[in-house]
Amino acid sequence: MSDVSSALGVRLYPDLVERGGLAPALVETAARHQLDLGQVTAPERGRARFTGAELSSDQGVVRVGLGSQARYFMIDLRVAGQVEARGDATDLLQVAQVADAWRGGATLPDLTARFPFMEAMKRHPVAHA
Repeated sequence: MSDVSSALGVRLYPDLVERGGLAPALVETAARHQLDLGQVTAPERGRARFTGAELSSDQGVVRVGLGSQARYFMIDLRVAGQVEARGDATDLLQVAQVADAWRGGATLPDLTARFPFMEAMKRHPVAHA
């Protein structure tokens, strides 16, 4: 069994195994649907090089990971290191569409309205004494 197939699990992600991991599959999906993701990267070492993807934009960072017990894609939208929104999608095209909209300047309210599986994180103000 290859590194990529053992990291991803052929049963849950056969399409990602075929493409060499999450990042290349995300790039291919975006290109097929004419979506702009900019540069998509993956960690250089370990299992995460097949199971993770990240892209940066003027708005912040999109991080994507894989579910391990069921097929789904975990999406985090980060600004200055803080998770501002997160969600789980079942289709890689949905992930690419979220990333394209975020790169295109969509606001969090726009994103959560357009993609109901995305949820803005609630921030609780810290009380100062």
